[in-house]
Amino acid sequence: MVGDGRSHIWDPLTVEEASALLSGLGAQWWIAGGYAIELFVGRATREHGDLDVVVLRRDQRSVWKLLEGWDCSVAYQGELVQWTAAQRLEPPHSDVWCRETSDGPWRLQVMLLDAEGDEWLFKRNRSIRGALSELGLVSSDGVPFLRPEIQLLYKARVETLEKDQQDFDAALPLLDERARRWLRESLRVQFPEGHEWLSALGE
Repeated sequence: MVGDGRSHIWDPLTVEEASALLSGLGAQWWIAGGYAIELFVGRATREHGDLDVVVLRRDQRSVWKLLEGWDCSVAYQGELVQWTAAQRLEPPHSDVWCRETSDGPWRLQVMLLDAEGDEWLFKRNRSIRGALSELGLVSSDGVPFLRPEIQLLYKARVETLEKDQQDFDAALPLLDERARRWLRESLRVQFPEGHEWLSALGE
């Protein structure tokens, strides 16, 4: 990230630390990103530069209250802009970086997920959606995390990043047919000209 000149150094919370913090949120949340894939496969698969958490956009006020006193900034188009108490974040603004102090490293990235009623919406194509009740799974330690097929859809790009390929390769052998089918169908909608993961999913 570039932008306001502030430090972009990360020292992310651990999954355990984030879970302890978010236990006081008073709203649903899910571990996301590469850590969601690790919680699914049950082992460490790679190093991580940050820690992502998903919260519904309609619950953003709960995030603000939980992190009152923290330094939080909205990340958008390469810039970081301070998130103030009076500001309600609307699309396309959905990523918030959080740290305990204004001169410390960033500790947590909160991603706001849009929903309509009891369905969540994929931000890049709102025709892709699903039941909120089926958005996540829970680890053996009681940590909620995004279903791997949903997280992989968010990681899918025209040009796949190395870390995202690593996550796909780690999760693929453990995906059941239901998850593979959902990801195949969603990738076809999002990438009508095709995506490199389709063949591995049994296109």
